[in-house]
Amino acid sequence: MLAETICSAVSAAGLGIAAITAYRKRYLSAARIAAWSLVPLGLVMTGAVEWTFDTVFSPVAWAGFGVLGVAWLLLLTVRGVERRRGGRKAAGGGAEPAAVAPGASARARGRDALARPASGPTAGATGAEDFSDIEAILKKHGI
Repeated sequence: MLAETICSAVSAAGLGIAAITAYRKRYLSAARIAAWSLVPLGLVMTGAVEWTFDTVFSPVAWAGFGVLGVAWLLLLTVRGVERRRGGRKAAGGGAEPAAVAPGASARARGRDALARPASGPTAGATGAEDFSDIEAILKKHGI
């Protein structure tokens, strides 16, 4: 009730100042002052002031803000732990296979990566093939 009275008084004072400004033939300034002075009155009439004061002085609302803060901190903590472990795959236990391209080789899929190490000729061949593909693309475009 006190907030509504204060907002109404501020609006009345602002409209009085706007009237004095209009009397001095400064109509644009008077219109601007009148517009700003009507804002508190509009907030009171819509109920926004009452809702704000009910929220500010409500212990339940503050407890809700506290719960939201705890949830936010928990989400940030989980995100930080996931980044340290290397993503969601490590956090989920690694039961699901990692996503790979449909035409990827068996080594890329990880089937034989742990069973046998890469031999010299195949490792060198993949590197040479990669550069030959790049060279072919560059020659095609005339570079």
